Amino acid sequence: MAVADLFAVATGPGSFTGVRVGLTAVKAWCEVYGKPVVGVSRLEAMARLVTAEAGMVAASYDAQRGQLFGAIYRSSYGRLARIGDEMVIAPEAFLDLAAREAGDGAIHWACLDPELVTGLKGWPARSSRGDVMTEATSELAAKIGLIAEEKAGRGEFSDPLELDANYVRRSDAEIFWKGPSAHAR
Repeated sequence: MAVADLFAVATGPGSFTGVRVGLTAVKAWCEVYGKPVVGVSRLEAMARLVTAEAGMVAASYDAQRGQLFGAIYRSSYGRLARIGDEMVIAPEAFLDLAAREAGDGAIHWACLDPELVTGLKGWPARSSRGDVMTEATSELAAKIGLIAEEKAGRGEFSDPLELDANYVRRSDAEIFWKGPSAHAR
């Protein structure tokens, strides 16, 4: 499939407005131009920046409020298999979870905000085990496009009508909404 015959879009996790606007635009373009679309996880794109042929890969970035968006993958010669769901989690808890999954093995980290992991109390122990940090560029569009092209080559398209954002957590509006009963008091 020629690259011009396909739309690729990041499905999140990320900011509610950013992800929603991107998805809405791509859905509209699919309708107008009659082209297929493939949704790609932003964390998967980050994990694919790691060049290790095999081992564990942990991708993360700042989710605000003292949390990270994160996912853990097993890499086997260019193929990634996600272990568990994408999550929003405290940085130290993410480091601990990745360490449990890796066992005695090293972890290859891909982070937009490396200091949120390398600044943790548990990082020196991970570093001494051979963990390597890759600062993921915030410009992930090319990697998202490449993953979408690979998925399209395998016939893994997204239905534009069902394509939805993976926010991982509820929006601030949902979390902090007081509801009608708050005003009745």
